[in-house]
Amino acid sequence: MQPSRHQVRRTRALCGALLTTFVALAALLTGATTSQADTTICEEFGSTTIQGRYVVQNNRWGTSATQCISVTNSGFRITQADGSVPTNGAPKSYPSVFNGCHYTNCSPGTNLPARLSSIASAPSGISYSYVSGAVYDAAYDIWLDPTLRTDGVNRTEIMIWFNRVGSVQPVGSPVGSATVGGRQWQVWSGNNGGNDVLSFVAPSTIDSWNFDVMDFVRQAVSRGLAQNSWYLTSIQAGFEPWQNGAGLAVNSFSSTVNLGGGTPGDPGTPGGPAACKVAYGTSVWQDGFTADVSVTNTGSSPVNGWNLAFTLPSGQRITNAWNATVSSSTGAVTATNAAHNASIAPGGQVSFGFQGTYSGSFVKPAAFSLNGTACTSA
Repeated sequence: MQPSRHQVRRTRALCGALLTTFVALAALLTGATTSQADTTICEEFGSTTIQGRYVVQNNRWGTSATQCISVTNSGFRITQADGSVPTNGAPKSYPSVFNGCHYTNCSPGTNLPARLSSIASAPSGISYSYVSGAVYDAAYDIWLDPTLRTDGVNRTEIMIWFNRVGSVQPVGSPVGSATVGGRQWQVWSGNNGGNDVLSFVAPSTIDSWNFDVMDFVRQAVSRGLAQNSWYLTSIQAGFEPWQNGAGLAVNSFSSTVNLGGGTPGDPGTPGGPAACKVAYGTSVWQDGFTADVSVTNTGSSPVNGWNLAFTLPSGQRITNAWNATVSSSTGAVTATNAAHNASIAPGGQVSFGFQGTYSGSFVKPAAFSLNGTACTSA
């Protein structure tokens, strides 16, 4: 992993978002579902969802050679990994599965971004399968930023290298060792020109592990690379291949962010779970519609930052939105609060809306969840 990694991502972010939208729309038109197992993705920035809560992305950005992944309900496997790039430069891709938000693509029902001070724990589990005849690292990424953002490059990246094969190394230089999560790690620190990178390299191969992401986040805070007022935006697991890579697999992935504590009234931190009620009003005309969505907090505690997850029926596509940021234009959608409407007091209500197009018969989404908790319908 070298300095050009996120510079390339930045310049291709718009292209990737457009291509992901195209892929999702194509899947809807052909009757496919975003949670279907054994889906093959060869598109450069193609993605799909699994288990209704994680996003799997091909994320090929460092080469024009073909890369394909086969997505199952629990993870993915690289089935084709053509071409190679020099090991003293950036890898050719980062196929991965994630919880949270990556370049406006947010996993369904996620409660990320979340302020670090509000997170009690973030348990995660990962299982990898490795291959010979390839140069790569098995990398677990944790992204932090001082702002509540769902797009672009974050300020600090924490990398956990479960395995590395070949003459590849993290960004920066070694700065010592540390015991984190009961394991010993070689620690590297540096900057790739776009963000700070703090890497923890396993001295020997780790095939699978269950751990608390916050143990590594606290390391970044203690080293001055983050603050407790910052946000955890995404948790990702995958591979960075330089040469070959077919057969590498994430067998399983799990990520939960448990919120607790924090400062009451602190806006911008998704503070669920929450009891809620959703009213979904529409105005429909031939091939087009607008939706006005009202979210009521029916619980006894304030909601400090919110994500409303729902699935658009087949054939519907969002073209623009107001008073919220939407993670996708088709299929599984997560609407995230704007700065001015982040808090919902008990009995209080916030509203947002969007305009879209549709084909076939118009129907409303079947269900909504606020910060991961199912809502009733008004």
